[in-house]
Amino acid sequence: MSKSLGLIGWRGMVGQVLVDRMKAEGDFKKFKSHFFSTSQAGESAPELADHKTLLDAYDKKALSDMDIIISCQGGDYTKEVYGALRESGWNGYWIDAASALRMDESSCLVLDPVNRSVIDKALNDGVKTFVGANCTVSLLLMGLSGLFNEGLVNWISTMSYQAISGSGARAVEEYAKQIKEVGVQINEKSAMEIINHNNFSMTEDVIGAKLMAGLIPWIDSEVEGGQTREEWKASVEASKILGHQIDIDGTCVRVGSLRSHAQALTLKLNKSVELSTIENLIGEAHQWVELVENSPEQTKAKLNPHYTSGTLNVAVGRVRMLKIGNENLLNIFTLGDQLLWGAAEPLRRMLSII
Repeated sequence: MSKSLGLIGWRGMVGQVLVDRMKAEGDFKKFKSHFFSTSQAGESAPELADHKTLLDAYDKKALSDMDIIISCQGGDYTKEVYGALRESGWNGYWIDAASALRMDESSCLVLDPVNRSVIDKALNDGVKTFVGANCTVSLLLMGLSGLFNEGLVNWISTMSYQAISGSGARAVEEYAKQIKEVGVQINEKSAMEIINHNNFSMTEDVIGAKLMAGLIPWIDSEVEGGQTREEWKASVEASKILGHQIDIDGTCVRVGSLRSHAQALTLKLNKSVELSTIENLIGEAHQWVELVENSPEQTKAKLNPHYTSGTLNVAVGRVRMLKIGNENLLNIFTLGDQLLWGAAEPLRRMLSII
């Protein structure tokens, strides 16, 4: 008998990517799908739905009829609904893209190409809450899983370069407006006139800064020790995914690419390993990692958001031993679509595992 599946937040960026992937993989054929809305209950549901109208995402009775719920609605919704639904006696599977439940003791973070054994143990232990991890953390682990599998990683310093779509649809819309505004100001100017006129006027109500022709080395709120919350997530979430402690820290930077997050990594290895062995471990870890030759041509072509955006490829390149410190310091650059492996795909695959 088909399980009842409730989808919430399917209109947002992550939700749209999730639905597209589920359609591409034929996932909707496996479930009786019910689409919920926080604002348009009663209106027409998509053709994929097993009912004609959208259900109310705040209706605990309707939600409790679901065997599985996937939410891409955001942390505020999860905080308002999840606890009350559990307290009402609902014992179904909750799969969430938001951060609200990531560090909850009753939840399991999902990234099955990396932590399938952790997921299987959670299922066997009766865990019913599964959560997608931070996008940069997931992409980092997808790229380096071969090294983690061999127990080679001691610690990581990561400098991430995160696309504006990681801030949501309204930020993308404002960034497009900034591009237009700057375009008007530099129209028909020479190169020197453009770079000398570096204080462009632009709208910054959502982003909170001038991102066009700039960058922002601060993402999310401040936490203890001068870290941002985005930087704090790296070690705590990676450790929970892997099932053991791993130290990760660095700086998270918002940049003007539209889609796909990049990371420049320094790894302290636990022992000396031949570079060829490292490359083989990375490139053969799973079908979605692509080892990029450390050459100018391949780097420009593939370590580029235009190459990875809209694909499940996680590109890993610039692999070399650093010429500082001891021989166990490794340099790596990774890149991947934060809306796919960084958000929607782990949720879709967790649904199939259930």
